[in-house]
Amino acid sequence: MEASLECTEICEGRAKIRVPGTSKVFYNPVQEFNRDLSIAVLSVFSEIHHSEKQKTKKRPRSPNNDNITEIEPVKLEIGTSIESGLEILEALAATGLRAIRYALEVPGVKQIYANDISITAVNIMNQNITENNVQNLVTSTQYDAAHVMRKRQFESKKKFDVVDLDPYGCPTNLLDAAVCCLEDNGLLLVTCTDMAVLAGNTPESCYAKYGSVSLRSPACHEMALRIVLHTITTVCTRYGRYMEPLLSISADFYIRVFVVIRTSPFICKTMSSKIATVYKCRGCNMITFLPLGSSSKSDSNNMKFTLLSGPPVDKKCEHCGFPHLIGGPIWIGPLYNTEFLSKLCNYINNDDAEKKFNTIKRMRGMLGLMLEELQDIPLYYTVPSLTNTVHCEAMPLRYFFSALVGAGYRVSSSHCAQNSVKTDAPQSVVWDVIRTWVQTHPVSAKRLQNSAAARQILSKESTTEIIFDKNYNIVPKSLQGLVRYQQNPARFWGPGTKGNSKQKTSVVGSNTENNGISK
Repeated sequence: MEASLECTEICEGRAKIRVPGTSKVFYNPVQEFNRDLSIAVLSVFSEIHHSEKQKTKKRPRSPNNDNITEIEPVKLEIGTSIESGLEILEALAATGLRAIRYALEVPGVKQIYANDISITAVNIMNQNITENNVQNLVTSTQYDAAHVMRKRQFESKKKFDVVDLDPYGCPTNLLDAAVCCLEDNGLLLVTCTDMAVLAGNTPESCYAKYGSVSLRSPACHEMALRIVLHTITTVCTRYGRYMEPLLSISADFYIRVFVVIRTSPFICKTMSSKIATVYKCRGCNMITFLPLGSSSKSDSNNMKFTLLSGPPVDKKCEHCGFPHLIGGPIWIGPLYNTEFLSKLCNYINNDDAEKKFNTIKRMRGMLGLMLEELQDIPLYYTVPSLTNTVHCEAMPLRYFFSALVGAGYRVSSSHCAQNSVKTDAPQSVVWDVIRTWVQTHPVSAKRLQNSAAARQILSKESTTEIIFDKNYNIVPKSLQGLVRYQQNPARFWGPGTKGNSKQKTSVVGSNTENNGISK
């Protein structure tokens, strides 16, 4: 790197990189949690990948040809290339920080390809690769991201085991190439930073980019996750493939999904039962789903596919009398694989993780909370939204939880939002909880007069016996001193502005204004 350029040294994990202050390359310290989590996920995935390869590997016979010899297990080391290891592509590498950290912190790697279309980025990347002494593992390339993936798809016998897409904004223009260049059981990592689009601010833009209409609602952050998973599913099924989420998170100003891509034209047909249209009431925000199809096993043990009738709601909401908005389609299947998440939690609860990750407290809090989430319940309520609808006094979350548990229903929080409630209780029971609360915390006549939705909801009689008993065992493990929801880490934090040929980049630390930066 030229001596005339003033450089800023950035230390993150085991990596140290230098970025010129006048560079067009981006670095965002707020995304350290994203990178830490990605390294943890890849480390666990690498162990699973290697274990599966060992199982399918042919065992040679002994010299006497009388029995099969055992294959000596290969130790997964960090910083050493192994033949059976992961081949990883970081398609939009910028400074190369993420790729370098993968090389220095993820075991069982064969090769990492750090790609960027910018020659400036590649030059800086090469310098950082050399200074971190990872030339044996990291190779830089200068291509359009889609080109490098298509090149591997058509020109190589072996596809990538892992593809990481971390663009500025929307990644959908790269998904086709990413899905096609992955090995069977390969891992796709995707970041989306255009949360305003996904969360319902511009539903027409969301449809243009993701093929789904977003809706503004209290559960908009989880709906954003499910829109992206639906988009990936749609891309996969075109090629006879399907995806299984290992982990899906909503954090800060972005979402991050980790999905395994597998090949099965038959399973592709079942995906319609995991995709649904969304009906949201304009008055009380109640949400109802209509899956695109249903699949079940027949008496002869064959799969039976049926279409569903709709709509699932009346023209006007049964609770408040307001009309419905239609959104989606979205993914209504699981957001994560429970077995994988358990292994990931065990990995980060190891003593070594304390020294390895700066964001370890947040990782433990968020992943612990996710383990408690109800997997079969798409989206959530928020208690403030429910009480605001009827203009009553705020209700503590523990009261709401205890009321539902006492009525015999399951309940959990969501990692996507504070004061969130996932439950299998019918919507009528949810409003019965609010109506019972209002009996001891009445709403003023003036507020009722100005709210048709509140009048309609509170005019109905409760049909469920609700008891606000705080003695139910409702305190989850994730509440025990862990960081469950991150507060804003800095002023002007966010994804920053998109880089272009005329833009200069400032590199900032975690305690300064994070304005105008990315990645």
